[in-house]
Amino acid sequence: MFSSLTRPRALALSAVPVVALLAVVGFAPLPFVVAQPGGTADVLGEDRGKQIITVTGAPTRRTEGQLRMTTIVASGPSVDVDLGEVVDGWFRTDRAVLPRDAVYPAGKSDQEVERHNTADMEESQDDATRAALAYLDEDPAKVEVSLHLADVGGPSAGLLFALGIVDKLDGDGSGGDLTGGRTIAGTGTITPEGEVGPVGGVSLKTQAAKRDGATVFLVPEAECADAQAELPEGLRLIPVTTLEGTVESLRALQRGGKVPTC
Repeated sequence: MFSSLTRPRALALSAVPVVALLAVVGFAPLPFVVAQPGGTADVLGEDRGKQIITVTGAPTRRTEGQLRMTTIVASGPSVDVDLGEVVDGWFRTDRAVLPRDAVYPAGKSDQEVERHNTADMEESQDDATRAALAYLDEDPAKVEVSLHLADVGGPSAGLLFALGIVDKLDGDGSGGDLTGGRTIAGTGTITPEGEVGPVGGVSLKTQAAKRDGATVFLVPEAECADAQAELPEGLRLIPVTTLEGTVESLRALQRGGKVPTC
């Protein structure tokens, strides 16, 4: 039985291992990555002096608005993240703390991850081209589309690539911009059949979109809740599930008609 004089000392001594453990954890690498809003790019414009979308074999139209694909930037697979960075990320709206394995394939080097992301981007460009030409009923044997965007990996720009092709070839179907002259941003994978899929990181991508002048954000319908979590003021969300439905929503927006909401 401890007396009133010895009890505090005993408690103080027992706290030493806990303090030491916290100190170790504070400096030890943790299995997380910290992500933040990345850059955006207008797929109707240029990247490093070269058109992002080039179409041959069919007449194209001049566009006025913008279709901005969005990205996030995450610490690399081999970058150690400590407790301080994790805690900081939890309390900031412009940061997200994600499990490393949810962002990068386990056991892959930086170079392997980069090759994987580049392959995903190339596949998404092919799928976007097939989806857009099928939607427009254009013969891919006659119409050739070239997509150029440096230093961006992954499949999440597929929807915006497809919309850019549609806008350059057909616009809103009546000679006007599909964007209605607006700056529209968004994200989403796409299949050759035109189905839009989720991508992750949308709450950070909405911030990147607003920062770069967008007033409308196209979000995969399944990620509406995530997009609303940190939605910047003045940015309108439009949920999408297919390329055809996205085009219809943008045309309705231009006409002042009924547009889906999250």
